[in-house]
Amino acid sequence: MYKLISYSVIVVILLACNSVENSKNEVNNNKSKETKLAVIPVKYFETQKDSVTENYFGTEVNDPYRWLENDTSSATKQWVKKQNEITFGYLNQIPFRDKIKTRVEEILNYPKQSAPRKVGEYYFYTKNDGLQDQSVYYYKKGEDGEEQVFIDPNKESETGIVAISLLGASPDDKYIAYSRQEAGSDWQEIRVREIATNKEFKDKVKWAKFTGASWDKDGFFYSGYEAPKEGSEYSAKNVSHSVYYHELGTTQEADKLIYEDENNPKLYHFVGVTEDEKYLILHVQNGTEGVDLYFREMGTDGNFKPLITGFKNKSDVIDHVDGKLYVLTDKNASNNQLVAINVNNVDEAAWETIIPESEHYLSAVSTGGGKLFAQYLEKAASKLFQLDYDGSNKKEIELPTIGSAGGLSGKKDDKDLFYSFSSYTYPSTIFKYNVETGKSEQYFQPDVKFDPSAYETNQVTYKSKDGTNVTMFITHKKGLELNGNNPTLLYGYGGFNISITPWFSPSNMILLENGGVYAVANLRGGAEYGEEWHKDGMLMNKQNVFDDFIAAAQYLIDNKYTCKEKLAIEGRSNGGLLVGAVITQKPDLCQVAFPCVGVLDMLRYHLFTVGWGWVPEYGSSEQSKEMFEYLYGYSPLHNVKPETTYPATMVTTADHDDRVVPAHSFKFAATLQENHIGDNPVLIRIDVDAGHGAGKPLSKQIDEIADKWSFMFYNTNTSLVNE
Repeated sequence: MYKLISYSVIVVILLACNSVENSKNEVNNNKSKETKLAVIPVKYFETQKDSVTENYFGTEVNDPYRWLENDTSSATKQWVKKQNEITFGYLNQIPFRDKIKTRVEEILNYPKQSAPRKVGEYYFYTKNDGLQDQSVYYYKKGEDGEEQVFIDPNKESETGIVAISLLGASPDDKYIAYSRQEAGSDWQEIRVREIATNKEFKDKVKWAKFTGASWDKDGFFYSGYEAPKEGSEYSAKNVSHSVYYHELGTTQEADKLIYEDENNPKLYHFVGVTEDEKYLILHVQNGTEGVDLYFREMGTDGNFKPLITGFKNKSDVIDHVDGKLYVLTDKNASNNQLVAINVNNVDEAAWETIIPESEHYLSAVSTGGGKLFAQYLEKAASKLFQLDYDGSNKKEIELPTIGSAGGLSGKKDDKDLFYSFSSYTYPSTIFKYNVETGKSEQYFQPDVKFDPSAYETNQVTYKSKDGTNVTMFITHKKGLELNGNNPTLLYGYGGFNISITPWFSPSNMILLENGGVYAVANLRGGAEYGEEWHKDGMLMNKQNVFDDFIAAAQYLIDNKYTCKEKLAIEGRSNGGLLVGAVITQKPDLCQVAFPCVGVLDMLRYHLFTVGWGWVPEYGSSEQSKEMFEYLYGYSPLHNVKPETTYPATMVTTADHDDRVVPAHSFKFAATLQENHIGDNPVLIRIDVDAGHGAGKPLSKQIDEIADKWSFMFYNTNTSLVNE
């Protein structure tokens, strides 16, 4: 095994069967007693404007709110405080907000557990008793050993803002490294513990970012940056991502520089050691797009040898066996293939095809128990197969239903592996898989506080503006009447080769149990249908993503799932850009919009933290007049129109988001408030001591979930079923 992949934990629930007719009656009763909810007035304040302009290829672009980019200034902090006062002043007036929050807590309050990770004789996993802010790491010696706490992140801070992730284990399985992240920041501090004694070493590696810990002897390789200047930790551009080696028991100042590229500071660099400890693999990544691979024998300090280069493809080494590197790559295979490359002859003509490209996207290949495990996406849903190392003896691993699976990763001598499975109506379940028998058995199933059997998911296909077929998952109560009057949330992402597959989110039950519809569109820009699907939604094809999303909304309206007045749209990060672009292009599409932690200033995004890494996906306003004009044409910040009625909008961001800096949301919200007319509220919700999303304490998640559904229900004139 070369790489351990961590996946969400997933669970199965049996159904009860008397809810279909009751569901229909509840919806109809709710419809009959629906009354118009009163408008909650919002009094905005005037945000200071400066006379800042930028010249792009002869075009003058105003940027009056640029001062909000300084997130540590007293003026910006005061602005944040005043905006939050307006937002929470509004939310506090929603009469059913407390009731929704109570129900969110009830739904989320059930035991959760992750799939075990085997390290030597020990099994590691996380557990959450229901409402703990952070899941606790446990371990036990042997599968039936005594369970003990390994690390409890909740004891690291009073407010639950410290997140812990286990990284790599030493080759002798004596030590394990873990990362510590605070307040949602991407910055990682790496620490080490001895497994048998749970003793923590004094070693602390700071300013690591986007890294694991791959061990060699009594130390590990990691990637990071130079320490940022004080006060700029969450906004300054991060460049010169370099690889270091830290020897256990030494200070960080003694760490050895393994690789840097002073001539190309805007590249990512990662290394990993093959399971047999014979080769060190170097990944060089051109932002979020092309990946070059290099390798060298362990124990040598020479130059890395090229394996696949040119930044035109995405490739990953899966394993090394008998002088062959097994590589998952999209080179000459839009849907990916697995090839074996001889370390003594890396010429493409000599590659051996192990898993050829097929009509379905080969999203991942993992190893364990001496076998290969291939994961495909068929119409955006998982299919799992076990194969021998020569690609033969392919057999499917049966999954419970249409959904998402992940895991099946371990060492060559492991006989039992674990995987997770989830779907929109199938709570997170963990299965134990025996490599020799090919049989799965349920390992963990949570006891959820609702009946998943009362709901159903269907997949539909609709046409986008240019005639392209796009798929969408639609989930709702069984027996729901398609009367055009159901509150509906449409979610999308569409970018960075990321697939949005069926997953279980208990928070969505708030919508579903109140007669709502949850829809997820598989937009171009993702990887659901391979690299060509991705390319059709990137760079100067980005408008396709917005068109796909608009067409999804229209499908839901045309087919009577909902109407404009009952429709909300949501997207996070790149999906926040999607929502921002859609409401500025078509402000009358929906009633409610949630652009969350979004990339909203497409002319300056690349100037902050790791924004430069997205240039291969988006293009840059500096690279050409043509690219500038394309970005300027859809950039949400620059396409807000004066005297326009926009949907009820709640922009969300966080003060420690150092991936998509909060300035995007600050400037966009100020511009919307300046130009919007009508009764729809335009608010910004700014979380404190939180980041882009990962590691957010459950208590903060509950608050945000309750606020989202309260805002949506109130502004779509939706009453709770039991009101």
